[in-house]
Amino acid sequence: MSKSIRRSLFAALAGFTVLLCLCYTGLALVIAYVTEDMLVQRLLEREAVAVGQRLRQHGELTPSGSDLITIYGSYLALPQAVREKMPASATRAEVFTTTGQHYHVLALDLVAAGQPQRSYLLADVAPVLVVSRLLPEVGGVVLGVALALIALALLLAYWLARRLVQPLQRLAQEAKQCAPGSAVHFSARDRPDEIGFLARRLETTFDALQSALQREHAFARDVSHELRTPLTLMHNTLALADAHPLTAKGQAQLQQAVDDMRATIEVLFALARAEQLPGELVELRGCIEQCLLRLLDDFSWDAGLLTLELPERLDVAGNGQLIMLLINNCLANALFHGGPDCRISMAFAQGRLSIVNTVPPGQPQRVQGFAHGQNLLLRLAQAMRWDIRFHPGEAHYRVDIFTLQKQ
Repeated sequence: MSKSIRRSLFAALAGFTVLLCLCYTGLALVIAYVTEDMLVQRLLEREAVAVGQRLRQHGELTPSGSDLITIYGSYLALPQAVREKMPASATRAEVFTTTGQHYHVLALDLVAAGQPQRSYLLADVAPVLVVSRLLPEVGGVVLGVALALIALALLLAYWLARRLVQPLQRLAQEAKQCAPGSAVHFSARDRPDEIGFLARRLETTFDALQSALQREHAFARDVSHELRTPLTLMHNTLALADAHPLTAKGQAQLQQAVDDMRATIEVLFALARAEQLPGELVELRGCIEQCLLRLLDDFSWDAGLLTLELPERLDVAGNGQLIMLLINNCLANALFHGGPDCRISMAFAQGRLSIVNTVPPGQPQRVQGFAHGQNLLLRLAQAMRWDIRFHPGEAHYRVDIFTLQKQ
């Protein structure tokens, strides 16, 4: 991570804090200056009212009682510095001079001896202004307090940035440490906010990715393991066909290899799809009956050799397609293993489905390489969280399928 989110957040908070401090400082200065001007203006207005009353009582302009305000009878009587910056037509003005004086001027339109007369009130406010004196007198203290407050605000911004970003940084570190095949657990998954939601979604996504990788690895391994034998058999049979015409036995072996490959591919794709499907309630007896009907259609086998001990209804949790594939292959294996004259019995008790077939005397035990191997049958069972066990014997071969799902 080239740029830390905590650093960015701290920079944003610090910049916002400093900007807010500067804005409020400027606003306070503006309010102070405006208050001073308004105060001086109120004093001039009150003095104007007093001058008007005295003029009506005495018939002439009388000096103001305040040493701050001076009354002038005409524009020409105003100080030169004031007249240079205030037009004669102006009714009020604020004048700053190069010598440090600060004047507020208010024009008065009076009537004396029946004639209009314009007089002027001039207030020299420089001695009473306080805002402009703050900087030289207490500027150091104000600047020190301001710097201290800014430093405190920066510390608060750093603490907030660290506190707010720390869960995200911990989540990023935990995500960085996730390894393929390992369990994924984020410490923030129980938080009730957006970070907890993000952690839970990341866990779900990581689990889905790992499941997809495991399915891909299992699919590649099964293809390599299960299809190698029929491909080799087909290759050898076709290689010999150039020198010798195919015999009936060779054609049968070639057809058997093709059937095995088709059935194996069907199982592999079913496994790849079923591992993404949720479990469902399936009626097992109906599946068994459909498989037996298919067995009678595909093989020349006497149905009188079948013994069934099944309840009227068998509801199990699993996947219908996988259950059909599992039973079909177990029955096909039983015929392949026991021959066309074998007896097959199927019984269900306490969550266990047992498929038993007889084996001709003297036939060598073959636990691999017929129909689908034990590995694929075990994968079918595990995909539904079932279990399957194989019990080869001298006279019988039994397969036990445990339909109670593992936790």
